[in-house]
Amino acid sequence: MDFWVWWLIAAGGFGIALVLTTMPELGMLGAGAVAAAVTASLTDNLVLQVVVFAVVSTALIAVVRPIARRSRNGPPELRSGVDALKGRSALVLERVDANNGRIKLAGEEWSARSLGDDDAFEPGTQVSVVEIDGATAIVM
Repeated sequence: MDFWVWWLIAAGGFGIALVLTTMPELGMLGAGAVAAAVTASLTDNLVLQVVVFAVVSTALIAVVRPIARRSRNGPPELRSGVDALKGRSALVLERVDANNGRIKLAGEEWSARSLGDDDAFEPGTQVSVVEIDGATAIVM
């Protein structure tokens, strides 16, 4: 059997191992084996085939892994719903204290209460939303 067939069998083995273990490096080794199979179809030089396998596999691992690591550690996901309201500024419409009050938050009127028991905010004051509890904004 020709060497290119063996290289394709090796690439298939790396592919199966990739699926079973989900280690992306095995996919890169499989791509190196495919490159070695192409080289084997062009030449009978086994040393050249092994060198192509090693160079392609190493290059893919050296280039792709840092890119994958950066994308995994990328910016946080987009916050939506009430999570997107935490930390935003709001305008006090009616006096806000530990029991009740009204604020304008993201263009909508919300019921609100202060974070601290002794805190009170008068109308026209800018407050920061700390938490959303049901339909009530907790502000400070």
